[in-house]
Amino acid sequence: MDLGLADRSILVTGGSSGVGLATVRMLLAEGARVATCGRRADALTAALDGLAGPDRLYHAPCDVRDEAAVEAFTEAAAARFGGLDGLVNNAGASRMKPFAETTADDWRDELELKFFGVLNPLHAALPHLRRSGNASVVNINAVLAKQPETRLMTTSAARAGILNLSTSLSKELAPDGIRVNSVCLGLVDTGQWERRYAASGSPLDYAAWQAELAADRGIALGRLGNADEVAYAVTTLLSPRASYITGTTVDVCGGVNRSIA
Repeated sequence: MDLGLADRSILVTGGSSGVGLATVRMLLAEGARVATCGRRADALTAALDGLAGPDRLYHAPCDVRDEAAVEAFTEAAAARFGGLDGLVNNAGASRMKPFAETTADDWRDELELKFFGVLNPLHAALPHLRRSGNASVVNINAVLAKQPETRLMTTSAARAGILNLSTSLSKELAPDGIRVNSVCLGLVDTGQWERRYAASGSPLDYAAWQAELAADRGIALGRLGNADEVAYAVTTLLSPRASYITGTTVDVCGGVNRSIA
């Protein structure tokens, strides 16, 4: 099925690895033009090398917490492609600390990254999205937003706030023809889990370790997801084919259900 993304221009933050990189690749495969950023120029260049020419792929280093840098990157992307039709707010990471070890600076850093990782790109992109006529914003979130874990207390709290914000934005921006949706992911097999496996000293091979982890976390499908499985949901919500979908959340989590909402 043609998703109707050919020649549409999408900005994706955090595109050097994981879900962000998978989304960039999928959008390019659908014929979209993509602008993406990451904090490390070398990692970004290495990840994107050879994916597309400059007429379809623009990338530059940018920290989403830096309002001026985000503004400059967004304006450069819009100038390169003649506007923007979509935004994927993907930049972010998890902080694994118990409450007793979490400092005030930890809380500030986590909330700044999660909130301004959405707010800065959205503020910068809004004038261009309003001119699109059929724009879409997808906020990459986590099931932690609805199913918090004490091991990830700061991240869970910040994720819940972003889910609330996304719902409010979907209502405020609807009259401008801008849809806002969330994709909440569970455990996805990216580099961080490979590093945790290596650090664990487990006698199990990686597949068996994943299965054990999935059982411990209550994942019905018995495995971790992969970045392409998340990117498919993101790409679908960006598509004009999803033009009647806004204010919703798509969980890509293998059936982790500790709540009914």
